[in-house]
Amino acid sequence: MALVVFLRGVNVGGYKRFRPSVLAKKLTKYDMINVGAAGTFVVMKPISQSKLRVELLRRLPFEAEIMICSARDVTSLASAERFAGEPCGPDVVHFVSVLAKRPRVLPTIPLSLPPGDNWLVKIIEVRGRFAFGLYRRSMRTIGFLSQLEKRLGGSATTRNWNTITTIIEILKASRAMQQGKRPT
Repeated sequence: MALVVFLRGVNVGGYKRFRPSVLAKKLTKYDMINVGAAGTFVVMKPISQSKLRVELLRRLPFEAEIMICSARDVTSLASAERFAGEPCGPDVVHFVSVLAKRPRVLPTIPLSLPPGDNWLVKIIEVRGRFAFGLYRRSMRTIGFLSQLEKRLGGSATTRNWNTITTIIEILKASRAMQQGKRPT
């Protein structure tokens, strides 16, 4: 079973900088695929989550918080149109926050920060360890994104919905190749 890795708080504003492509090359024995610069990886060869976590921490030049999800959990995110009826455009970004743990208590959904029609961050659904939302491009948005962890009750790392769809495409193509089919 493939795994998907999300590192929290790396390559942001010069903090905890590293080259994800170099890390992926060091872990080629696990068929690790780098997805972007934010510390997101797809690991195709079987490995336990605990062993993968140890491998990553050993090779990173700093301490990092690591969220690991099964391929099944991530591919299930594509099973519904998450953002239907929500605003879209160049000033609105659809995202998923991956939580370290499933929230014990869910906030009232939708959760708008700040409250009201002039929100900058809005959570529209929480499903297991995944919070789906939108944010408006603004200098103030980062402050509201950082409040999500408090509202959701634990550590989280956020990725653009485009990154999640890229991961899903990688996983589907790999599955098709394993079954001897051509990827669609």
